[in-house]
Amino acid sequence: MGIRFSSFRSNLTGSTLGELPESCVASIIGYMDPPQICQLATLNRAFRAASSADFVWESKLPPNYHLLLAKIFHHFPINLGKRDIYASLCRLNTIDDGTKKVWIDRATGKLCLAISANKGLSVLGVDDRRYWNYIITEESRFNTVAYLQHTWWFEVDGEVDFPFPAGTYSLFFRIHLGQAYKRFGRRVCNTEHVHGWDKKPVRFQLWTSDGQYVASQCFLKGTGNWTFYHAGDFTVEDGNSSTKVKFSMTQIDCTHTKGGLCLDSAFIYPSEFKKSKSFLNCS
Repeated sequence: MGIRFSSFRSNLTGSTLGELPESCVASIIGYMDPPQICQLATLNRAFRAASSADFVWESKLPPNYHLLLAKIFHHFPINLGKRDIYASLCRLNTIDDGTKKVWIDRATGKLCLAISANKGLSVLGVDDRRYWNYIITEESRFNTVAYLQHTWWFEVDGEVDFPFPAGTYSLFFRIHLGQAYKRFGRRVCNTEHVHGWDKKPVRFQLWTSDGQYVASQCFLKGTGNWTFYHAGDFTVEDGNSSTKVKFSMTQIDCTHTKGGLCLDSAFIYPSEFKKSKSFLNCS
């Protein structure tokens, strides 16, 4: 792979492709994905200049990026080029008083969104320290997770109203059974409170403002690792209007207690990521 790229690079910087007009080079790299464009920008002056062309990056941005800019940024510079706009949207942008983070995937330009368990989700009994605690951790994008010691009635609800670009999306809950911490520089998992999740499955539900509904259920299993549990999919037909999504995760069988669960956040990813992102490992 490296040998072939080196050969390709030497050919491009020679007296043929390396001397192509900037407009011609821009037309060529417009068919490539963003990481490839950034890599080719290092070849020579023509490719570096062409990689900044607005029409190249316009095709990589979500079609409704103007709505995204208005939703995410209060005061966005109007004179930025499309490449800089793309870079700004790729950052982990915080919205709604720090309860949500939104970004576009650098490689695909697809929108992703995360909702924090701390104030972003409605967790039954989360303010009662007999049952729940907030734990500071580097393992969360929000630096805090909600930890359940034990409860009879487990219920988590969430809602988001956002101008998602047209496409199909999947919603996941990021969950960890057991409490992870560092001991002598090593990651350790305390499973003292883990119980009850093998008795009855957890039920997931999802509703959208245009009438979509999906429900599923599964057992929570495994300890020591963060797991993405798939709650359901929804489709956005019109990216020029806001879509409201409501979702929940419940285990309300009061014949037994359950506990030892860390709840990080809910994530909304393009559904195609289920095949390309290895961390989305539970469906």
